[in-house]
Amino acid sequence: MNAPLEGIRVLDLSRFISGPYCGMVLGDLGADVVKAEKAGSGDDTRVLPPFVKGESLYTFAVNRNKRGIELDFRSEEGREKLFRLACRADVLIENFKAGTIEKMGLDYDELKKHNPGLIMVSITGFGADGPYRDKPGFDAAVQAMSGLMSITGEPDGMPMMYGTYAVDYATALYAAVAALSALHVRHSTGRGQHIRLSLLECAASLLLTGIPDYCATGHVTGRVGNRDRYTAPGNCFRTKDGEVLMIIAGNQSHFLRLVKAMEMEWLLEDERFAKQEVRFEHAAEIEEIVAEWVASHELDELRNILDAAGIVSAKVENLRDVAENPQLHHRGKLVKLRHPVMGEMTMMGAPFDFSESELDLSRPAPTLGQHTEEVLRDWLGSETDRKE
Repeated sequence: MNAPLEGIRVLDLSRFISGPYCGMVLGDLGADVVKAEKAGSGDDTRVLPPFVKGESLYTFAVNRNKRGIELDFRSEEGREKLFRLACRADVLIENFKAGTIEKMGLDYDELKKHNPGLIMVSITGFGADGPYRDKPGFDAAVQAMSGLMSITGEPDGMPMMYGTYAVDYATALYAAVAALSALHVRHSTGRGQHIRLSLLECAASLLLTGIPDYCATGHVTGRVGNRDRYTAPGNCFRTKDGEVLMIIAGNQSHFLRLVKAMEMEWLLEDERFAKQEVRFEHAAEIEEIVAEWVASHELDELRNILDAAGIVSAKVENLRDVAENPQLHHRGKLVKLRHPVMGEMTMMGAPFDFSESELDLSRPAPTLGQHTEEVLRDWLGSETDRKE
């Protein structure tokens, strides 16, 4: 069966992570995604390390399932082609600073006169208006401003960034969901719409109970390291052979199974630990007991004990472990793509499966301008075929 978005055209003008990742998700779902870059240099990510044979892995990682074109955005001819491409697109993605896309001659109100079904997805750091409209916004700065950094790290240490670009990825996924929703609306109305997202708003949405907790009680959530915020024990513990194991007793039944596995049923007689709501108030004390028990066993022995008892646990694995993860390999989620310059490359595939539709993840990120003539022919036809 066809891919879910087969027949949908996406013009991706975005840079860095949030926009390109959104475009990649739509491409994985079968859309014809065209990444348009400035002639000669391409977008800014092409100069970011690490490199394989001169090609940026940064660019490679967020541009799968796209065709690439290069245009001189400063020339009249280049801008005219870009406008015509936008008039053929179902979705246009951009994440320039607020106001930039209009300066490029791609004002949404003008475009929709020629392409009333167009869905434009605009991602900015802080929004299209407001006091921070013109501030440059990157993931790290937004992690700081949104409060995410203030709740990440050890209680007595510096605030910490996430180990990956969590805000960019979350924004990309929100953008993809919004684009799909707008496509659904268009089926009944025939009209597109302009979708606006900001990194700040998407980041703040990840705070979960943080904002309602403060507004209702005045409590400001702080950093708790690796400790689970809602249950105990839930933390990382060092094993006898030096590995790190995350163990979480997520509810009362899990704790009952854990103390039985530890052969410490006497803990249930201690009023500090007997009930979940009280036990959380004594998280440090119960975790000290669990830490001593974990430290007396090697990893493999602990895995056998905890798995047999049905207790949630996982070794903290490095990226070599993840690349060799037997579950990911069994599920076929580590895909190999043949890049025209880098050769065969492995990357994480799409994290979704469809019972009826088929996905094709065989197209690696394009080299700069790799498909320019092909796309202009497919989307625009002959030079006289113009949309007035």
